[in-house]
Parts: sequence; C-alpha cells; structure tokens
Amino acid sequence: MTLDNGETVGIYPKLRSCKRKSVDRIVESPFYRSSEISDKYNELVFNLKKEWSVEFRAYDDGIAYRFVNGNDKGFKILDEHVEYSLSGDEKVIVPYVVRGFDGDFESQFFNSFENTYTECNVSAINPGRLIFLPMMYETSNGIKVCITESDLENYPGLYLRGNSNCSLKGIHAPCPKRVEQGGHNRLQMLVREREDFIASIDGKRSFPWRIAVVSDDACNIAASNLSYLLASPSRLSDISWVKPGKVAWDWWNDWNLDGVDFETGVNNDTYKAYIDFASKYGIEYVILDEGWAVNLEADLMKVVKEIDLKSIIAYASSRNVGIILWAGYHAFNRDMENVCRHYSEMGIKGFKVDFMDRDDQDMTSFNYRAAAMCAKYKLLLDLHGTSKPAGLNRTYPNVLNFEGVHGLEQMKWSSVNVDQVKYDVFLPFLRQLSGPMDYTQGAMRNATRTNYYPCNNEPMSKGTRCRQLALYIVFDSPFNMLCDTPSNYMREQECTEFISSVPTFWDETKILKAEVGKCIVTARRKGNIWYIGGINDWNPAELDIDLSFIEDVDNKSVEMFIDGINSHRIARDYRKSMLGRLGKSSIKVKLAPGGGFVMKIFNK
Repeated sequence: MTLDNGETVGIYPKLRSCKRKSVDRIVESPFYRSSEISDKYNELVFNLKKEWSVEFRAYDDGIAYRFVNGNDKGFKILDEHVEYSLSGDEKVIVPYVVRGFDGDFESQFFNSFENTYTECNVSAINPGRLIFLPMMYETSNGIKVCITESDLENYPGLYLRGNSNCSLKGIHAPCPKRVEQGGHNRLQMLVREREDFIASIDGKRSFPWRIAVVSDDACNIAASNLSYLLASPSRLSDISWVKPGKVAWDWWNDWNLDGVDFETGVNNDTYKAYIDFASKYGIEYVILDEGWAVNLEADLMKVVKEIDLKSIIAYASSRNVGIILWAGYHAFNRDMENVCRHYSEMGIKGFKVDFMDRDDQDMTSFNYRAAAMCAKYKLLLDLHGTSKPAGLNRTYPNVLNFEGVHGLEQMKWSSVNVDQVKYDVFLPFLRQLSGPMDYTQGAMRNATRTNYYPCNNEPMSKGTRCRQLALYIVFDSPFNMLCDTPSNYMREQECTEFISSVPTFWDETKILKAEVGKCIVTARRKGNIWYIGGINDWNPAELDIDLSFIEDVDNKSVEMFIDGINSHRIARDYRKSMLGRLGKSSIKVKLAPGGGFVMKIFNK
C-alpha cells in the first residue's frame, strides 16, 4: 500500500514479530445457505513496523490475506498493489465491465457489474477491459482458483486487468472529488473528477480480505463459504424482526394482468391484485418498483397521484403481505434517515435501492450506512444496481439480497446471441461465492434456444420451465422475486404452488454434482424436508442422483418436476410426478437442453 506520506507498506517489510493460531469453531449463519457453518483455519500474522500487520489464513478450501493498520492517525492510500501471478497460460473465466471504452478505465468505473462470462486463456485477456470479481483461473490438471474479496467496508472494490507474464494486476477506482446528479432519471451521482488517492483512512482499521478459493473439485468451489466467514460478524443484536421471503414483482412483467376489469399499471387496483395473488399463495411481500414516486424529482416523499400508499399498505397488512418500496440511489441517500423513519412508521417493510453503479470508497461506505440506517428502523434492504455482496449480508443480516448479477431482467432486451443458459451454470461457481443474488427467476414463458426473442412487456426466459423452478433451489436468494405476472402464475397452478413452497434460507446445503459451466445439482434442507434442484447447459444430460445422505430416504415421499419429453421443442413442457415411497437411494433424471429438475423429499 502506497501512502500519502511517501511510505509503501509491504515493500521490503521489517518484521517485528509473527503470531500463529488455529481456529476450529461453528459460526451461526442466519438467512444463509446453512443455519450454521464450520469456521476452521490456520492463521499467521506478520507484525510489521509502524503498527502495520498482514494476516494470512489457510482453510481447507482456500487462502486469504489482508492488511491491518493499528495507528490512530489518519492517512490516505494512493494505491494498493495487488498482483496475481498465475502458473501458466491456461483457462480463465472472467466477467468484463460492459460499459466504457477499451483502455479508458475511468469510463469503466461507472458500471452495473452485470455481464456474462468470457472463457479464454490468460494471454487472450483484453488488457483494456476491467474484470470485476469473482473470477476463476483453471489449470490443465483441473485445479480451480476463484478470486474474490470480502469485508469490503469503506474501501474501493478490486478490479483486475490482464498483465504480462501470465499475471493479473489489481486496479481500484480513486475517490470521487466532484460528483453531479444525473444518470437514470436523475437518480445517480456521476463522478466528474477524482482525487489522487483510492481511500481516505481515519485511523485504526482492517482492510478487505483478498480470497482465493482453491480446489480440484467443482463441488467444493460451489460449496465454499469463505466470503461469508471472512466478513465482520453481525452488528445487530436483535434480528428477530428480519423476515426473509418471496416477493411478487411488478416491473419484469410490465405490470401486466389479463382478465381484469381495470387498466393495469402503477395504480391502486393493480397493486391490490398483486397483493391478492401474494396472499393466496403465501408470498410474503409485494414490491412497488420504479414508478410509485414522481419521476425526475429524486424525492421519495413525492408519491404519484395514482397511488394511495396508506390504503395499499393497510390492504396488504389485512392479507398478511408486506410492502417493499423501490428507491433510486440519490433519492434514498440524500434524505436517508427521514425516508426510513417516515416509511417505517407508515408500515413499509423495506427498500430495494437501485442504480448505485459504482464501488469506489464513497459507494461502499454508502452500502454500510444504508444497511445500518435500515436496521435502525427495522427495514429490510435489497441492494440492486450494486457490486458483489462481499460479506455485507453477514455484518448486517437485514441486507437480504444483492444484484451485481446478469439476472433474468436481461431477457427483456438481450439479443438471441446472449447465452443466459450457459451463464446460469457458471453462477454457482463464481458470482454466488460472494453472496446471495437478486437474479429474479420464475418465468412462466419459456423459450428454447431457437424460439427466444427479446420482448420488454411480455418477456420470456431461455431454457425449460423446470429450469426456472430449479433456480429457486440452485441460487442463494433469501429475498426471492417471482418475476412473472400473477395472471401467468394463476394459470400455472402446479408450478406456482411448488415455487411458493420453496424456502428462501436453509438449515443445510449440499452440492451433489458440479461441473463448472456445464451442470450443478444442489440439495437443501429446511427442517426435515429436502429440496433438490439441478440445471445444465445446452447439452442434454442424464444424471444419477445419489440420495443416500438422506436418512431413511427409501421410505420418503417425493414430488418431482422434470423436463417434458418435448421440452427441447416447447420449453414450457414438463411432467410432475408423486411417489408415495421412493423405494431406493438414488434416482435418474433426464435434462433437456437448457433444462432442469426439482425434487421435494419429505416424510409420508
């Protein structure tokens, strides 16, 4: 780290002392993929001159390091040198920043952290494009290294770029010096000038953990909890009020309802219909996405005349449904406490905050401030339009979900060449390692590879119907959207009943089968019920699922949804079956191209 006093920490360091310890404990992990997880590592701390130290930890599934400053005096960090030297010119799987111009990193720092993955050799990485994390390196003998970071508080996020000699060089966005309101509906703050430093430090603090998840087994990669374990523990003494759940969502399906006697849109009648649907299926929340507040004002106290929020909240409350409000970043940030207090008192359950589109120090600081303010007023928080979670969901468990993912919303406008199906089977090994994803699955219009086309007001997914069901199990998402219109869900009773039955956080998770970018099968337990979901790429697959890890499994009942025999032609085709007694400890399933399957295994 190069400091503003001319000192560089870590170059020719003088060692004052070193300290070792081993830790083996169980960590409670509420609203996560397991209710508790093992935290087992060996630690080595190098204490350097002038109150600096570097901490290293070795886990069974990876390694991590971080700098720690013990001096009370403030300073600025001009740069942090991060470089990963790779073992050879072998395969990488990287998400490039989409926006901006090649070689112009300033233009790329403003981005939504959404892109599909590029597979290439290290030498073929475009050095003019920033790579955001997580990313993966894979050697010819099958060892996989996933690089990410955690505990990213009040410090800029790490990007990587291709460098010479098979290495990756780190880059951080400098601190904003001058910003101005603009961007999407004037809800963003655009950086017009930057400082000559990446972070301003007040005094004692630890810095983000640099993580490398390492294994020759893809199951171990997908199962890694290092991002969660390396985050700061929860700062909330009481989380009894935090209620994860599913959300009936209006925006993806363009507020569409059919068979009703009113014109749908951002109005009371439409939201009451969404609330009725949510109540019928036990869906915990309905979101009012962009449109409920007056456009171009960036003022969340100004509600459009078509909406009577108090009556909508009362109507929802009478049906045991909570209301979530969408908020643009600047509108939320400029009046944060007043907004949180006002809407908490009104009965709102949380906010979905959108369009941050940066991860410089100012923005990562905002994420933590927003989490703390929402917690103060007992509000849930979904950070949309943001970078990876990097452990924030452990530190503030009321932050249930994060975007920073090329989610299903992209299918409203993406060209036929965008391979969302392939992307889905990369996610559990890359982006999901950093934390939960606001992917927004649940499409009831499903398309094969050749039948898909972008459609804004009646969008569809790529891949089969069963794939959409499986994503509720394969993807981590404690605050999980149902993206499609209530009218479509009510026409698809079997699928909707299954989706509504799937929990959003778990007591236990196991990865049963995994091949990066090709397939994954995930088993999750809530109480004594197991849910198993699997997805594949565009290659059809036949998988033998070993269920022997479930106690007395051959006497369990099983509900299954599998791809229909014609799902390679009509993606919505599926078959549901019920077995009163499984009678065996394994089961074979066939997956269509872009397919999926789900099982619910329970006592008779």
